Amino acid sequence: MRNLSLPGNPRYQPKNLQAIFGYDNLFRSVARVEIATMKTLGEIGIIPAATMALLTRAVEKKLLAITTTQVDRVEREVTRHDIRAWVRIAQGIVDPKLRPWIHVPLTSYDALDTARALQFVEGHKVVRQLTDEVIGHFITQVNQFASQLQIGRTHGQHALPITVGFWFATILSRVLANIQNANDAAEKLVGKISGAVGAYNAQARLGISARCGGKTFEVRVLEKLGLKAAPISTQILLPEPLAQYLFSCVMLSAVFGQFGRDCRHLMRTEIGELCEPFDKGQVGSSTMAHKRNPVTFEGLEGGWVKNQNQFGLVLATMVSEHQRDLVGSSIARDFPTIIINLVTQLNTLLRKVEGRPFIGRISIDKEALDRNFKAQGDVILAEPIYLALQMAGYLGDAHELVSRKALPYAREHKVSLLKATMWALEDKHGSALMREIRSEIPNGLMKLDKPKLYTGAASAKALEVAGAAEAYLKGRQ
Repeated sequence: MRNLSLPGNPRYQPKNLQAIFGYDNLFRSVARVEIATMKTLGEIGIIPAATMALLTRAVEKKLLAITTTQVDRVEREVTRHDIRAWVRIAQGIVDPKLRPWIHVPLTSYDALDTARALQFVEGHKVVRQLTDEVIGHFITQVNQFASQLQIGRTHGQHALPITVGFWFATILSRVLANIQNANDAAEKLVGKISGAVGAYNAQARLGISARCGGKTFEVRVLEKLGLKAAPISTQILLPEPLAQYLFSCVMLSAVFGQFGRDCRHLMRTEIGELCEPFDKGQVGSSTMAHKRNPVTFEGLEGGWVKNQNQFGLVLATMVSEHQRDLVGSSIARDFPTIIINLVTQLNTLLRKVEGRPFIGRISIDKEALDRNFKAQGDVILAEPIYLALQMAGYLGDAHELVSRKALPYAREHKVSLLKATMWALEDKHGSALMREIRSEIPNGLMKLDKPKLYTGAASAKALEVAGAAEAYLKGRQ
């Protein structure tokens, strides 16, 4: 029975990544590199045709099935080297005439680094597919709530009116930008078939390069694997392409962390503007039966916390000793944890109950939205009132007038901020100045008492972002 455990916490094991990063599947990609190399040696006449005929599909299947557990055993007991352990196992599978050609003219990290790139290319197919699904659900939420009023917040304080759809769109826009970055970075993942120091020594001096015609041996091998060759390498691939890809995935994870944080605060008892679904049989607290905890939203943010720290391991491998040392070898084996954490976040958003995904079952409380929106009356219109005064030619500090004089008066006398501002103007400047201001903006100032009208371009911007996301999904088809 294969061990399909993934790197990271054993509680979080996305099944849709087990075929790629499951423990006993890790050397499948190494086998792909080794098989592609032998086939290329056969194509250019290094391996005789009769010998190449021994590399049948059945043999390839057996090579691809070599498990990490098998490699570990041979490495511990015999070779003390993982790739030589794999080679030893592979040589026991193939015909004796084919045995000498396994791992020629490769170095270990031709196989391992190229295999790692293949794994992340395959892993990104899962990330992309799930993210595209999430984008589709965010589009629905943005369109549905594009005009639903909500009080905007900065520093945890009521700020200016927005819409729920606009808030959803701020998340959607970041998801869209980061998945596009990840897509681009995945396409730039590269491989290497360049030898022990990256200088193609064996290929150049043993006649392999001379037989390759217009393409290099490296390019020929990597084309079979769907990868491009790195511009240059040492014994290992230069770290930037993979680091850039993983960084884009960490940034995507951060967006879902932001969504989790926003939602769990909006679910606070005193705010209550939305709520995550509370499924049949779910318990909010071991003792407080009334509790409905934002456990899923908190998990989304927790996934980001794990990934931001996980990326520190990637940064630790940006420097190696001369052309390569073993410090980064064990560290890089944990790199898939970033993808596992991200896919766990995506699976969380898409987890279905009765056919509906979690993200589609988040409830919006319109009564709470309305209550919170009205909580401070029209004092949230301090910005347009002061700006209108300043733009109309008021020579004093209109911001100071509204903040220090009108606002306290409005709260003390329980009148609108607009009326309080009128009082402040009359008190300070008299009727002559008031007539001047009113003549400058005959219709503007008198209408600044309706917060619901001060949503700016929130709705239009939300729909614009949704449209961009729809265009992206359409382009993916």
